[in-house]
Amino acid sequence: MLKTGKEHLEGLRDGRTVYIGGEKVDDVTTHPAFATAAQTVADMYDAKRAPENLETYSFEEDGERYSTWYLRAKSKDDLRKRLKCHKGLADMTYGMFGRSPDHVSGFVTGMSTLPSAFDTEDWKFGANLVAYYEHCRRNDVYATYAVLPPQAARNPDFYTRQNLPVPTLSVIDERDDGIVISGMKMLATSAVFCDDIWIGNLLPLAPSQVKQAVTCAVPVGAPGLTLWSRQPLNLNTSNEFDGPLAWRFDETDSMVMCENVFVPWEKVFVMDDAIKARSIYIETPAHCYGNHQSNVRYWSKMELIVGLCSKVAQATGAIEVPAVLEVLGRMAALEATLSGMIHGQIEAAEQWPDGYVTFNRRMMYAALNWCTEGYSAIIDQLRELSGGGVFQMPASATVMNNPEIREQFETFWQTPQLPALERMKLFKLVWDMVGSEFAGRQQQYEKFYAGASFIIRNHNYREAPWDDFGAVVDRLMASYDVPEAEAGSVEAAE
Repeated sequence: MLKTGKEHLEGLRDGRTVYIGGEKVDDVTTHPAFATAAQTVADMYDAKRAPENLETYSFEEDGERYSTWYLRAKSKDDLRKRLKCHKGLADMTYGMFGRSPDHVSGFVTGMSTLPSAFDTEDWKFGANLVAYYEHCRRNDVYATYAVLPPQAARNPDFYTRQNLPVPTLSVIDERDDGIVISGMKMLATSAVFCDDIWIGNLLPLAPSQVKQAVTCAVPVGAPGLTLWSRQPLNLNTSNEFDGPLAWRFDETDSMVMCENVFVPWEKVFVMDDAIKARSIYIETPAHCYGNHQSNVRYWSKMELIVGLCSKVAQATGAIEVPAVLEVLGRMAALEATLSGMIHGQIEAAEQWPDGYVTFNRRMMYAALNWCTEGYSAIIDQLRELSGGGVFQMPASATVMNNPEIREQFETFWQTPQLPALERMKLFKLVWDMVGSEFAGRQQQYEKFYAGASFIIRNHNYREAPWDDFGAVVDRLMASYDVPEAEAGSVEAAE
């Protein structure tokens, strides 16, 4: 089934509990903090169903049509179809929605290609995972995840030594029909717009943390589950002109609080296994599917940034300066570099697991490292090109509503390159990319959405063929030997 935008918005009115500070939000589809982004999500669902997009955003199997992000790739053409879908969806938000509907679905889809990874001697959860995958694609589920413990609670000994309750989500009861969980998880980006939350663990757990080693799926509207949103960023502007990115694309981030939340056994995928709770992401193509989407989404953002660099240089007249052309050339090269790394993941695809094809893991992780390492410098380049232009603009577009000063604005803020209003529109957009609170959130997000830098580098270390690299050195050293003694040398004299 392919949901409509209207159907998705109706599903968000399920009695979910969302807090902004002390305020309880009754309806995320109408509340000023969330309504515009909720409509952005609805637009994604509607765009997918448009006749001209149907082949890109969906596929047919056994007479049913499903979203492309649930496609299990069996060929390079399937991978290309996934890439095209991810790129189209990311372009709709210019790369600002990190947890769009195709992200966590990619994790679940990747896992479903190797369900045996969920089976142990004690628990046989592989069938549960496959059933959940079928449920998700059949109902066009939009899921996010909360897979990290709260920052201060990652060493539970700090709490137990001071006789404080450990806040991290744990299993507190097992029943015949399921489990009961309580505690807190971070960070459920886009959760207020989602159907389900995948609860899990991406950080290693100590053997003693078995009750925290649970992986399960919970509806956002489940009794006892609450979302505590950070400060919504679109509230900082009264109109789209003055905050064009924050206005529609603040996907939000929420802490997930569970108080005696019941999870039926069929929605449980890992239990009491600290190693398995993390390994399911890398023993299956899950991490590769999900983070390939992240690479593609970042690519869409790169295209916007490079375009802004060019537009700003033209608007200021700096395009005439040879050194600026060099900067623009470098930015274009960076965008092409990322594009090449993304396409390379398909051309060097892996036959893994049996019967399936997966994006090249080494190239995916290399791109992930490139993205998280480089974002600050990339944004700084746009910041330098824009200079003080972002501060020369009037406070808001309401300047156009004041007849006394509108004429002055249009006269003195125009340049040979742009009329005043168009120039203001451009620099308002630039500010939302480099300096606003929305821009600050994007910068923080791009550095940490896949984990701290050392985690990403460890992925790259794990996937590298170190024996092959060593063999290159051995082959070279084996091609020459110690030279024989020559006449006139010390050895010959002796």
